Amino acid sequence: MNIIISNKIDKPIYQQINDQIKIQIIKGILKKDEALPGMRSLASDLKVSLITTKRAYKDLEEEGYIYTVPGKGSFVAPLNKDYVYEEALKKIEDYFEEVIIAARSINLSKNEILEILENLLES
Repeated sequence: MNIIISNKIDKPIYQQINDQIKIQIIKGILKKDEALPGMRSLASDLKVSLITTKRAYKDLEEEGYIYTVPGKGSFVAPLNKDYVYEEALKKIEDYFEEVIIAARSINLSKNEILEILENLLES
């Protein structure tokens, strides 16, 4: 499993781990029922605290991306495509909300916002 931690972005390390594992599950790099590295092993490989990897795995389990078998470890859960779609849609809505707030702060019109979006979609 390939995970890259960056101190240059403003995101907690556990969230970076969480996000990268999610992406690998969604893209099919990590397959259903595939074993994930143990939390201690992952913490050691990434040179982070065990608490950090525990938090990432805990959140992934709560979100339905992984499951844990006591004494055996953590595994990739079957992917619920409807859940993934809804989660992505929510994230997009949140980004748009931030954009609208920023646009309103400089009095951009709806047409100006749409023009920016169209330009980005074309590039």
